[in-house]
Amino acid sequence: MKLLYRPLGMLVGALGGYLASAIFGQIWKLIAGDKEAPSATMRGRTWREVLLAAALQGAIFGLVKAAIDRGGAKGFQRLTGEWPGDEED
Repeated sequence: MKLLYRPLGMLVGALGGYLASAIFGQIWKLIAGDKEAPSATMRGRTWREVLLAAALQGAIFGLVKAAIDRGGAKGFQRLTGEWPGDEED
């Protein structure tokens, strides 16, 4: 049964990445007032802007990924009665 979870988990993970990207974009607009967050190679951006954007993006992606993964595992368990992930020792 756990093998069935892998393709489902990959699909949900991809959707989560899209969702995290959209959330980050909206939050960056609110914080910085810029339409686009700076990348590390943008010449006109400061170190502070680039590192703040990277830290915020990482935090949002991590949060969304954990929420999506946990929700998917709980849903799979409700449907199948089996936990798809790791068990504690």
